[in-house]
Amino acid sequence: MNKKEAVKLYNSKWWEGKTAKEIVDFQLYERRLCVEFSAFHKAMEEVLGRPVFTHEFADQKALQEEYEGKREYDGIDASIKRIVPEHVQVIKIIHD
Repeated sequence: MNKKEAVKLYNSKWWEGKTAKEIVDFQLYERRLCVEFSAFHKAMEEVLGRPVFTHEFADQKALQEEYEGKREYDGIDASIKRIVPEHVQVIKIIHD
């Protein structure tokens, strides 16, 4: 999908009235954001049955694999390390 198509789809508010699964089935596999982020975030938490930290959206493949049942959630430390491995200790100290 190109930028113009994504903007048009976003402006249509297609996600209103859709289930969390319907939102995730589309948006998790689309590179461009075509839904309000807050709606996508809420849908991800609902389908995964756990809190999803904002930084986790930077690792789309890990979320896809978890959603598809190919991986278990491995915790906040591991999810941060996949994104910014050199900052794990600093973030961990702040988080704890």
